[in-house]
Amino acid sequence: MTVKKMISPLLIATIALIGLLIFLNLPEETPQVGAGGPRGAATPVVVFNVLETEFPVVVEALGTARANEAVTITSQQSDVVHSIHFDDGDVVEKGQLLLTMNDREEQAKLNELNINLQEAKRQLKRITNLAKTSVASEQILDEQQARVKALSAQIEVAKARLDEMELHAPFSGRLGIRQISEGAYITPNTVITTLDDLRKVKVDFNVSEIHFPALSPGQQIKALSVAYPDETFKGQISSINSRVDANTRSIQVRALIDNPDLKLRPGMLLQINLQMRVLQSLVVPEKAIIPNEDKQFVFVIEDNKAIQKEVVTGLRRPGVVQIISGLASGDTVVTEGALRLRNGSTVSILSDVTL
Repeated sequence: MTVKKMISPLLIATIALIGLLIFLNLPEETPQVGAGGPRGAATPVVVFNVLETEFPVVVEALGTARANEAVTITSQQSDVVHSIHFDDGDVVEKGQLLLTMNDREEQAKLNELNINLQEAKRQLKRITNLAKTSVASEQILDEQQARVKALSAQIEVAKARLDEMELHAPFSGRLGIRQISEGAYITPNTVITTLDDLRKVKVDFNVSEIHFPALSPGQQIKALSVAYPDETFKGQISSINSRVDANTRSIQVRALIDNPDLKLRPGMLLQINLQMRVLQSLVVPEKAIIPNEDKQFVFVIEDNKAIQKEVVTGLRRPGVVQIISGLASGDTVVTEGALRLRNGSTVSILSDVTL
């Protein structure tokens, strides 16, 4: 009895201490919050009213800018540069003089031929008069006429060679960096400078064959460059390749972009936006779509309750999705707060958004 009396208070105290520790470490009871918040409470949401609207189908592609016309300026003759008539980066007009080479030899040759031609014509006139009186034969007359024609042809060749001692701009545009100096000996292989017509730039890009029926010359395009993030350059399709690439199943398209301020330069990477057509379709904000495996769902508000509906989506644009089926014009879908909802949840609408 004595042992039992000694153990009993200690046992009771130990049991009490264990019970206290268990009580203190029990998790707090939390309200049963499933999707939709506390039972009976309305979940605040932001919604969008579905309407049929214009949905432009835009194809995006990448292309590299090229000058509308581009040429490397070289000489047709080999000689010493006499004078240079341009500076780096000059804007020149078609036919403007760019460079003159040493042409003294060509000038002397032309002067010699002109003198010989004058003498040949004088002899021809004398022989023609003698032939009228049968003093000179027809053969001598024919030979002298041939000599006059030969000298005239040689003069034309000499003039052409003399013209080649000057270089003129073949078209209007902007020159590149000058690669030669006065007094340099140049040959047809010597690069003098470059010339680019930048008033328009060409850009080639590829479009999937699925869009081929909607392509046509004159179709408008928009181009974006990282160099000018806040500016859009407008242009139009100038030509479409006659063949579809068998490897990529795409077709090459060339567009011309207006560049009046010469901001775009050859070699720039451009993002091309090409509007193929405009559909009349139901659209919703992309954040209203809830993917589940291979299906897409939205929450539609009916009588202040969120009803989950499966939808079939179509084309996409940044932030916007085309709805092919599953919704009707006038439906209200949840765009924010959908993750806290379950089918049948009560909602309170905070606001609605527009596209």
